Formats: sequence, structure tokens, C-alpha cells
Amino acid sequence: MQSQNKYIGDDKFKKMLEHYNCPANINLIKLRFAGAISSPNLNLRPTDVISSLWPKGQEPRLQTKEEAELFFKFFMGLWDDIFDQIKLNKISLPIEKIKTISDLKTFCSTRCEQIEAGYLEGFWGGLDNLKIPAFIAQIIDSISDLCDIYRQLGNRDIKDSEFDNVVKTILHTDKMVNRSIAFITENYVLPRFSEQANTIKN
Repeated sequence: MQSQNKYIGDDKFKKMLEHYNCPANINLIKLRFAGAISSPNLNLRPTDVISSLWPKGQEPRLQTKEEAELFFKFFMGLWDDIFDQIKLNKISLPIEKIKTISDLKTFCSTRCEQIEAGYLEGFWGGLDNLKIPAFIAQIIDSISDLCDIYRQLGNRDIKDSEFDNVVKTILHTDKMVNRSIAFITENYVLPRFSEQANTIKN
């Protein structure tokens, strides 16, 4: 679902998230939107995904109709931006610098969250019994397995002499995740978009 709202940009969007005390950061939200747009749960609505960014019962209390309209306009602007990226198959993990062992451990924890609470949670759309092709299920499982690599590396007692090799392993894992998402988009999501477009035309 697209709404044709223009995205306000990362800086302004981050300020809006702070204003509404959103516990999810912008990179996680982008990946959750990407997963949700790719989801086989065709009943999943953007408003459901937006609400899921806050713990149940802690969603923002929008005081006026105007505030509510602006709130969803901003979120739908990002949703549409991610939709356009999916159509071009350009969804990828955010690039973040790793300069120290402390950075590395934070990165691994953040990366797991981005993938699991971001893309994968968005893809399943709140359901765990969705029917998807076996080859897509295997790719989704492989993304979960790749998360374990980040987790294991983040929990290791890494020596300075190992740092460069561990960073290389992380970057390689990033590439594998990106390729997996691109494969799902190319072979499952985009064909479904085409089918839906043809159905609408007919």
C-alpha cells in the first residue's frame, strides 16, 4: 500500500521519533517497514506496523485530528520511500563504522535487533503460520542463522590482534544478509507486486 506522501528526511524524522518517545530507532523502523511491505500477510496495514513501534498501551496520544493526520503523513512518507526502494531492490543494512572493540560489540547487538525486530518481524507481520514458498522460507531461516553470527561475535572476548579479522567477518555477514533480502525481493516480492498490478488492471 502506498500513499504518495513525501518523506521528510532522516533528521526531521529522528526529531519526530524523539518527540513521541519512540523506543525504535530510525534504522530499525526502515527495516521493519521493508519487511512489512514484503510480507506475505496481505492483511497487514501500515497503521498496524506503526503502532507496533511502541509497547502495547504506550502508543502516542494524538490530541487533535490535525496532529493525527500529520503523524501518519510523516510515517507514510517513510513507508512510501521504503516501498520505492523495494521496487528498485535497493534495501540494505545501514552502514555503521566499527573503530573499537566496544563499537564492535554494540554493532553486533544493534545489527541483531535491526534484522530480527526489524526486517524479520515486519516480514512475518505478527503471524507465524503464513504460507510461503519453501525456498523463501529457507532464505528467511538463513537470515535468522546469520543473526547468530553477530550474536556469537558480540559475545566473544576479542583480542586486539583479532579485531580486523572479526570486522571482516561482520562485513561479510552483512553482505550475505543483504544478498538474502535482495533475493527475496527479486524472486518473491516483486513478482507479487506485478501480479497485484495486473489484477488491478483487469
